[in-house]
Amino acid sequence: MKIKSIFKWILIGFAALVVVVAAWAWLTTYHPADVESVKFECSDKAPVLKPGQKVKVLSWNVQYMAGKNYVFFYDLIDNSGPDERPSSADITTTINEVARVIKSENPDVILLQELDEGAKKTDYENQLKRLLSLLPADYSCHASAFYWKASYVPHPRIRGSVGLKLAVISRFKVTSSTRYQLELIPGDPVTMLFNFRRAVLELRMPVDGGGEFAFLTTHLDAFAQGTNTMEKQASQVKEILDTLSAKKVPWVIGGDFNLLPPGGMYEALPGDQRAYFNPKTEIEPLFKAYKSVPSLAEANGPEVKKWFTHYPNDPAVKAPDRIIDYLFFSNSVTMGAHYVRQNDTLKISDHLPVVAEFAIPGN
Repeated sequence: MKIKSIFKWILIGFAALVVVVAAWAWLTTYHPADVESVKFECSDKAPVLKPGQKVKVLSWNVQYMAGKNYVFFYDLIDNSGPDERPSSADITTTINEVARVIKSENPDVILLQELDEGAKKTDYENQLKRLLSLLPADYSCHASAFYWKASYVPHPRIRGSVGLKLAVISRFKVTSSTRYQLELIPGDPVTMLFNFRRAVLELRMPVDGGGEFAFLTTHLDAFAQGTNTMEKQASQVKEILDTLSAKKVPWVIGGDFNLLPPGGMYEALPGDQRAYFNPKTEIEPLFKAYKSVPSLAEANGPEVKKWFTHYPNDPAVKAPDRIIDYLFFSNSVTMGAHYVRQNDTLKISDHLPVVAEFAIPGN
């Protein structure tokens, strides 16, 4: 066989291999639509919200039930953390602790971030299903949506499947569940295939006498330094909320926004911790348009420490030191008691639960 012919077949073989690998990468990763309905479960016996009723909401990033005994590789800005997964025993301890706090708080609606399903690092378990098995039976309505999913991620610190979800659990009847895709971090095509697909999950609940109330949860990017991704994601969240407000659908959204509040918190952080954020926070338009927990005054007041929601796994950080988790709510909604539960949650997750009571507007 001539050298030219051999070279030709080598090129054909290489091209075929590239096509096969590209097809595998596409077929084993997640490609949701910009807006799509997602499955929800709800008991026929679930009650309907009533005008004037008080509803307690808890929002919490539960860090895939890992607990606080680890410094994961991504917990340090240079990706040098020593740990890659929690132990099965720590997962069990943590999920029991999450259930304990939820039962103690007794919220009507639970907004969760960072629940695993099908992930190698958490034994491929459906964590939402396990959590629900530990909660009272009247939490009979729920929905979840992936924002990271792949059969195999070839990252040297992962090398296995991933599956990370948002979830909403409710005592009240649900009529629809919608997933909204957020902006992706730009990068090379291969990295983008295996990267996060950050999202907003919205559940609509009917109100007795007519109308609906929307509960939403989200988790914005944490590793978008050097891009305008955070600005775009915050803008997309605001657009979703503006649309609900224009349609006169009252709403509450909770989540891990990975953004500091406007004010002096950026300057208050040590220099190495500021690397995660921009001096001018991208969440400012949300604060200008809507009410929040904590409020801007609380986030910049003399008792700011009681509103801290994040306790990084970085060993250099010895206690909660920043606010990046919030509840925002529409201007038609009245808020009552609200707080960050800190005293007995510091060892459960690197985030602390944000809790508030809201009144359902009249028709």
